[in-house]
Amino acid sequence: MLQLPVYLDNNATTACDPRVVEAMIPFFTRFYGNPASRNHAFGWAAKEAVEYAREQVAALIGAEPQEIVFTSGATEADNLAIKGIFDMYRGKGNHIITAQTEHKAVLDTCKHLEKQGTAITYLPVQSNGLVDLHELESAIRPTTVLIAIMYANNETGVLQPVKEIGSIAKKHGVIFFSDAVQAAGKIEIDVNTVGIDALALSAHKMYGPKGVGALYLRRKNPRVKLTAQIDGGGHERGLRSGTLNVPGIVGFGKAAALAKNETATDAARLMKLRDKLEQAFLQMEDVRINGCSNQRLPQVTNLSFKFTESEGLMMHFNKNVAVSSGSACTSASMEPSHVLKAMGLTDEQAYATLRFALGRFTTAEEIDYAIEQVIEAVKRQRKVLST
Repeated sequence: MLQLPVYLDNNATTACDPRVVEAMIPFFTRFYGNPASRNHAFGWAAKEAVEYAREQVAALIGAEPQEIVFTSGATEADNLAIKGIFDMYRGKGNHIITAQTEHKAVLDTCKHLEKQGTAITYLPVQSNGLVDLHELESAIRPTTVLIAIMYANNETGVLQPVKEIGSIAKKHGVIFFSDAVQAAGKIEIDVNTVGIDALALSAHKMYGPKGVGALYLRRKNPRVKLTAQIDGGGHERGLRSGTLNVPGIVGFGKAAALAKNETATDAARLMKLRDKLEQAFLQMEDVRINGCSNQRLPQVTNLSFKFTESEGLMMHFNKNVAVSSGSACTSASMEPSHVLKAMGLTDEQAYATLRFALGRFTTAEEIDYAIEQVIEAVKRQRKVLST
């Protein structure tokens, strides 16, 4: 039986999988020790749980457990990676390369460093949302210390050519950092295969709890070092001080383990539902897919409906269908999406865009209902605006 409202905004956040919640509960009520307390069983149990979760998160991306640093989320991981790596290697140079379509957690961090005198190159993207590899390599200078390019875009689902970027970075001796928040748990990731040196993750984008994330830091070839950005206590090998969120970390570990086992099955099912959604909308006139249609996440589509306005569309159905007109972190802004603008869309096209992000708990019945609701809203608004 269809239950309303239908949730199709899984790039903003996902429901916590009941299996994750079940794994977390004992660490609120029974095993509530501080993992830094090393003189009694409560602390030992918490420490053991954290290290097991570290193994689970590492396994999801093909890393070693000691290469995982737990944080409060991906925004902190992005900040720790970019600021920490740049500070550690500032003796080599003062140049960072990123892309115009990055998440604000990366762009705003780069802007912060830019105000302090760091040279930042903001690479443009092609109309399909992909960076041009020749432009990327041409942008590298003798003073370049870091390339920060996301794995998958949060608004369009476009997958950047990370393996090729990793090869270019290695060729020039530059560290490659990738925000993989949207990719992890949606597609298979192996940091060694693609040559990523540092990578940010978030639990709540992959059916885990909010308030916990991780930063992967390569330990060999090259060994990536960074300067801690939070001082006090020396937790996480001195890289990120602060009492660890044990229940959250346990949940993150469980979510990672589930993703490792279920990613392929979830992706195949959701791609079929996503394609059904797209095909229904593309039968209407003046509808376009934004971003590279054959190099993107399996569960996301970003569509522009010409002669409409997305906020007006959502007012028609948002009590029953939850979608987004862009990134959750900038949803309060009235500015057009910086991602879509960088891809060459006009303000009018950007303002007429909806993002549909399916998830593990999305059903075929929900997709059928969403199709009906959106088509009705588009037809109604076009009729009103044409009169």
